[in-house]
Amino acid sequence: MAVQDVMALILGGGRGTRLYPLTRLRAKPAVPIGGKYRLIDIPISNCLNSGIHKIYVLTQFLSASLHRHIYQTYKFDIFSGGFVYILAAEETPSGMDWYQGTADAVRKQLPRFAHARVEDLLILSGDHLYRMDYAEFVELHREKRADVTIAVQPVARADAPRFGILETDGNGRITSFHEKPLDDKLEGLESVPNSDRPYLASMGIYLFRADVLRKVLEESDAEDFGKQIIPAAIESLRVYAFPFDGYWEDIGTIRAFYEANLALTLPDPPFDFYDPKHPIYARPRFLPSSRTDDCHLERTVLAEGCLIEQSYIRESVVGLRSVIGPNAQMTRTVMMGADFYETPERKAENRGLGQPNVGISRGSVIEGAIIDKNARIGEGVTIRHHSPEEGMVEADNYVIRDGVVVIPKNAVIPDGTVI
Repeated sequence: MAVQDVMALILGGGRGTRLYPLTRLRAKPAVPIGGKYRLIDIPISNCLNSGIHKIYVLTQFLSASLHRHIYQTYKFDIFSGGFVYILAAEETPSGMDWYQGTADAVRKQLPRFAHARVEDLLILSGDHLYRMDYAEFVELHREKRADVTIAVQPVARADAPRFGILETDGNGRITSFHEKPLDDKLEGLESVPNSDRPYLASMGIYLFRADVLRKVLEESDAEDFGKQIIPAAIESLRVYAFPFDGYWEDIGTIRAFYEANLALTLPDPPFDFYDPKHPIYARPRFLPSSRTDDCHLERTVLAEGCLIEQSYIRESVVGLRSVIGPNAQMTRTVMMGADFYETPERKAENRGLGQPNVGISRGSVIEGAIIDKNARIGEGVTIRHHSPEEGMVEADNYVIRDGVVVIPKNAVIPDGTVI
């Protein structure tokens, strides 16, 4: 299937408040995942593996690290015609407002696409974890002669209120849309009868004919695709469903992010970073191999450049340049690692100032936590698992959210602290 005439628009998202404090200093798509990747690497890699090489990323909030990552990672030779470009919100002669929603973001950038020689525009989110061949998506879209095609996934009744639920006819054409219907409103919305997952949920992945998208946005002031543009399109346009039954996770909350990372440590993880035919790309860092000394590692994802000494680690993700131990214990924890190694001189200076080195120091016990980049965990620190029912707690150097203790980027946890 030829997809050279398809352009992808990846939406960078808003403030990412549900992922706070991981989004305190970065845009949501720049949040690290899986030890060495960032969330934005997932949709970009799906595009590249599908043959789509014209990609725009629309950003707004705290986008400096995201811009740097994309610039350093995705480079094409001059003959390929491919690109990954950042389109940040900006003041223009026609307006000074920031993006007001997903549809508004694309509308404000329409002049950039006016002369693009593409037939279809693929609209993606920058914070989902999944692997999809968009070429199959495009093929169905064109077979049906659709104006819009929406990727959908079957879900159980218990999950349906979290999503926009679609109804389809026998030909796959979408006949109605219901935004996060309450449980008592689900009767009659089943599209997959006699199934334990009878409802079709929108994945927030849309394929528009380019001329249709331009017309829809120019004739409307709607700000959001899911809540406004799509329901209106179903009433007047040919809108079809593209069924997808693979793994897909919306990394929208701290708990979802935490669980998606820990799932990577399973013997048969639901998302496979090891698929040689469909790799997930990341920035090459030229780091040395990780080194462990007298350690016990069980179901652990270990990125490059780590130094781990006499420590016990179980069901955890250990990110780039992580330094752990000696005699540390870490269980069901996502550690994002560090952006740098500290020199012996700097370590001596830290000791003089009474400040821990970057990483997890001697004798600390960590369970049920997310440790963001460059965090300094002192000696004898205890971080324990909390119940999701406890509610959100925010202190100077940690946040407890959805039952997960999050140590923010660059935070310092003094010796002997108990959380």
